[in-house]
Amino acid sequence: MRFIDAVARLEPLPDVLPAASTALTTIVRTDADWVRPDLPPSTARATRPAAVLVLVFPDDAGDARLVLIERTTHDGHHSGEVSFPGGKAEPGDADEAATALREAAEEVALDPAAAGVRVVGTLEPFWIPVSDFRVTPIVAIADRAPVLTPDPREVASILVPPLRVFLPDAPVEIVERTIRDWPLRFGAYPVDGHAVWGATARVLSQLGHVLAR
Repeated sequence: MRFIDAVARLEPLPDVLPAASTALTTIVRTDADWVRPDLPPSTARATRPAAVLVLVFPDDAGDARLVLIERTTHDGHHSGEVSFPGGKAEPGDADEAATALREAAEEVALDPAAAGVRVVGTLEPFWIPVSDFRVTPIVAIADRAPVLTPDPREVASILVPPLRVFLPDAPVEIVERTIRDWPLRFGAYPVDGHAVWGATARVLSQLGHVLAR
């Protein structure tokens, strides 16, 4: 997809967002069958705010790409997973966009001014059960390809796939994997040898449906 076409379809984002592909839904194997888990938001305490940055930029050929990160391997949730730059809100953040931009600066050294970054809106927020975060995806456009450097404490590598691999007709792999003793089946986007799944894949699918308008 050409960057100029992506910008035309993202500015502005539609008031009513399309749904993500159901092929990307994570399901769990029980004794009887595969089922979609029913995980309502926590009522024991307020869900914690967080934000991720969905940054679209042009490559040298004028095609649209976006920024993903491979998180470092550690003993905890989301170890080694591919996601967007982002994290929890801090008291000094003015809003969700400020959270996403600050986290991107910390994790991949994004300089918004140098890359000509502007925020164009948000996609559908999602809830992460294991950490009780309510995450808002912030969509932003960079006029120029950003110069990015991974923070080795949090980021193993930076991925910059083309947007076309997330359009509705893009291939989706079905993966079965046991994660923290949970037998799971999910749809995933193949990106540079990685399987991009879960909430990140659903955000990418919704973005792809917006771009396919």
